[in-house]
Amino acid sequence: MIRNRIDLITLGCSKNLVDSERLMGQLAACGYRMHHDPEDPKGEIVIVNTCGFIGDAKEESINTILGLTELKKRRKIGQIFVMGCLSERYRKELMAEIPEIDRLYGKFDWKQILSDLGHQGDDSLRGQRFQTSPKHYAYVKISEGCNRMCAYCAIPLITGRYKSRPMEDVIHEVETLVAGGVHEIQLIAQDLTGYGIDRYKRYCIAELVEKIAQIPGVEWLRLHYAYPNDFPMDLLDVMAKYPNICKYLDIALQHASDHVLERMLRRITRQETETLLAEIRRRVPGIHLRTTLMVGFPGETEADFQEMKDFVRRQRFERMGAFAFCEEEGTYAALHYQDDVPAEVKQRRLDELMTLQQEISLQCQQQKEGRTFRVIIDRQDGEYYVGRTEYDSPEVDPEVLIPIESLPKVPTAVDRSIRSHMALRIGHFYNVEIVRAEPYELIGKLV
Repeated sequence: MIRNRIDLITLGCSKNLVDSERLMGQLAACGYRMHHDPEDPKGEIVIVNTCGFIGDAKEESINTILGLTELKKRRKIGQIFVMGCLSERYRKELMAEIPEIDRLYGKFDWKQILSDLGHQGDDSLRGQRFQTSPKHYAYVKISEGCNRMCAYCAIPLITGRYKSRPMEDVIHEVETLVAGGVHEIQLIAQDLTGYGIDRYKRYCIAELVEKIAQIPGVEWLRLHYAYPNDFPMDLLDVMAKYPNICKYLDIALQHASDHVLERMLRRITRQETETLLAEIRRRVPGIHLRTTLMVGFPGETEADFQEMKDFVRRQRFERMGAFAFCEEEGTYAALHYQDDVPAEVKQRRLDELMTLQQEISLQCQQQKEGRTFRVIIDRQDGEYYVGRTEYDSPEVDPEVLIPIESLPKVPTAVDRSIRSHMALRIGHFYNVEIVRAEPYELIGKLV
């Protein structure tokens, strides 16, 4: 156990990561040595920021906590603090079943950790974070909660009603991040397109995005987690207007069958969805759409599933993920439907859908062969530099691999008679020609 060291382990989504970075920034300002997601935790305090969205995520959170209790028994670590979605939803159960937890916080009261450690939060650090992502990109969360109440989703039960952050706070945070060297902003929320409806009584996402796009130093601005119902169409005009807004939109659609969409309480039809997607592509030429679909929702028939496959064939999403329905207690689906699609059928449908998408992804990727794109370099990995185009979000989308051997040779700084391959700078942009496409990665060469 190392005194004055705090290890923080983040599980789940990028929205959780933002909370962790904010907390770490405050703790670092109080003099603690911070370590994020350590493989070998040794701190006098270990904080776990949990996820409680689906069964697998809950299991991972529980197993992580149980692993830490073993380290605590062996005096490898000190106290265990738990925060986040799982503890927000199952506070009493966690304290009863894992008494080794020293302090428990929910999704929104994690700032109490500072005062419990004898410190006051520093308002002058508003917008500053202990950044754990590569220094050139960061996630910015613009709201909490969700008003949509989809039948399968436990998020509203955990986070409550939609709460937009003040626009000036978001702008200040982006300005602070850019001043610290961030070039790419990933704008995130559970429902990005609902921004402002609670605070300003109107949808303000287009206004917010335009203000961020005008901040000097924001090279790329990417939008995550739009909702298709009541989509604010003025956002598309802003996306088309500013070249630093990535032609990329993450919009979860979940299904294409009207029968299933109605049971999901999505409040949108297939025809309305297709009309929206056509308008997005018309008004933002070249945009890449990422979506998520669900198989095996209660009552989904084989005909419903085949309709979804037809929808995917027709729409040809550049990016798509899928998952099988998992019943979440307390949701409308759990209370009103029987989970009647067998597990083996769910898995078969999931495999079929992703096999279809792999074919589509490869064809979309192959259309990039011979073309040149602006690429940001994320890291060096073995014999490659690894980057992304504006159509690719970190960690979830295809990457661009640039073989180091393909780079021109330049004289070394030490001995001008010796030449080595040109070094690319992490976090900088380069023009890269795509020479080969694979379903989930591109091979490129520097132009």
